[in-house]
Amino acid sequence: MQGVVSLSASATVEVTKDLLNVVLTATREGQDASAVQSQLKQALDAALAEARKHAKPGQIDIQTGNFSLYPRYAPKGGINGWQGTAELVIEGKDMAGIGALTGRITTMNVSRVSQGVSRELREKVEGEVTGQAIARYRAKAADYARQFGYAGYVIREVNVGTSEPPGFVPMPMVRAKAMSMAADESLPVEAGKAQVSVNVSGSVQLTK
Repeated sequence: MQGVVSLSASATVEVTKDLLNVVLTATREGQDASAVQSQLKQALDAALAEARKHAKPGQIDIQTGNFSLYPRYAPKGGINGWQGTAELVIEGKDMAGIGALTGRITTMNVSRVSQGVSRELREKVEGEVTGQAIARYRAKAADYARQFGYAGYVIREVNVGTSEPPGFVPMPMVRAKAMSMAADESLPVEAGKAQVSVNVSGSVQLTK
């Protein structure tokens, strides 16, 4: 005599986020478009020069972000000036180093701060969590077999699903502090938490 039972089991592990992403922005405005563009370029070039001194692959990576210039319109219509923004993105695992670097850049302001989980950490944790979820699935199957008076079970079908932590999550409180930092003051950063979950579902055939 045989029976089929549908089962599911899951496991979750909390990890400390190991990636920090900081976006610095420079905003300029004026009557002449070329002058505004030149001022933005100077601010970005100065920030890049400082950032490159401290860049370390994987630990502190830098790249330019959005660079835009657009007209400013008068209430009664017509262009009465120009405004533009430039961005510098600093990202990596060295949170303390990135925090210190933002304090050294004086030509741009911190506009966004977010944290995330690196691919390496996520893959490492997923392997551990998957093993836990599978072990729970097998233990549950064996328990069902025992309670129903069967000698064992055979797995008929199984599905493994992973719930990954979201990408970079904004840190509004840190942003507020960052905007009011004095020159040479490090960005205050405290690593947050994220959860990695794995769910195992399927069916087993109980056997005599």
